[in-house]
Amino acid sequence: MTTDQETSMSVTETGATVWLTGLPSAGKTTIAYELAGRLRTEGHRVEVLDGDEIREFLSAGLGFSREDRHTNVARIGFVAELLAANGVKVLVPVIAPYADSREAVRKRHAAESTTYLEVHVATPVEVCSVRDVKGLYARQAAGEISGLTGVDDPYEAPESPDLRIESHQQTVQESAAALHALLTERGLA
Repeated sequence: MTTDQETSMSVTETGATVWLTGLPSAGKTTIAYELAGRLRTEGHRVEVLDGDEIREFLSAGLGFSREDRHTNVARIGFVAELLAANGVKVLVPVIAPYADSREAVRKRHAAESTTYLEVHVATPVEVCSVRDVKGLYARQAAGEISGLTGVDDPYEAPESPDLRIESHQQTVQESAAALHALLTERGLA
């Protein structure tokens, strides 16, 4: 093994959890995957913990009560912290509607000395309902579902996130670039 190989193998990448919170159809997942591609191109280890996939596999059986939503966020936070502690950039595009649930995840990361960044994808509900990627707003309006975050169930927007993205006023690439700039500023990209 050459010295260069030894050096590159002994360098440990700093992991971090980047939680993208916002209303349904705000653009969280789209931004996360755009950023993940850029980070992978730069050689970073990246995982996206998509909220829909997590609900299907890790949180199957949970409903949408406040308690179940808190449990879902806690489970995702645990997995994110575990990955981040092992040098992975973990992008978490998950609504996490309650401030106390997000704060519990932040505290868990702090207790483990793992970086946690909160990003608010601050897209107005009027824009989200037009985008309606999964048809949730239409189903809620038709009375087929209730408990839609930001419509008939609360969404507690972060008061002081590490970054606020106005995705309705910029392209996906510009949103991902703003998030990349934050990671760069924090020495993570």
